[in-house]
Amino acid sequence: MIGDMKSRFLSDLKSAAVLLALLFTVGACAPTSTATVFVPPTEPAQIIVITATPTASIPTSIPTIIVPTPTPPCTDVLTFVNDITIPDGTIVTPGQSIDKQWLVANSGTCNWSSGYRLKLISGLDMGAASEQALYPARAGTQAVLRIIFTAPSDVGSYRSAWQAFNPDGQPFGDTIYIQIIVQ
Repeated sequence: MIGDMKSRFLSDLKSAAVLLALLFTVGACAPTSTATVFVPPTEPAQIIVITATPTASIPTSIPTIIVPTPTPPCTDVLTFVNDITIPDGTIVTPGQSIDKQWLVANSGTCNWSSGYRLKLISGLDMGAASEQALYPARAGTQAVLRIIFTAPSDVGSYRSAWQAFNPDGQPFGDTIYIQIIVQ
């Protein structure tokens, strides 16, 4: 029994010796640290600027400024199309009521509103007011202008000319007129 113990001890001792030999061998292969000498740089150091990343509470874009484009002024144009009633040179009797109608086009870009007027510019008014409302018409549409006249009591040839005026008092477009012969 002592012999068994002795052989077991020697076996364990051999194993321990092998293990120690392995540890020393592995330790000998491990790298060793050596001191590194500091060498200062020969060029000036670079400056690195670090900027903060925007967060939700900081605006990330420049506000857009909208500058309205001015709208060019519209243009006023009245174009004579034709006489609907009372063609030029119509013979009437003295004092006769005359229902004159013209077909015109608003060929400008302004809409004719209540500020637009039709005014007598030459000849007799023949009983009509010398200023009339110009029929409201949208740009690009046609309108019928109507004035009720009374023929003069004297025999002769008469002409009454009318012009459109915008709200600023500026005349525009074709002149319209009535031309009659009283007999």
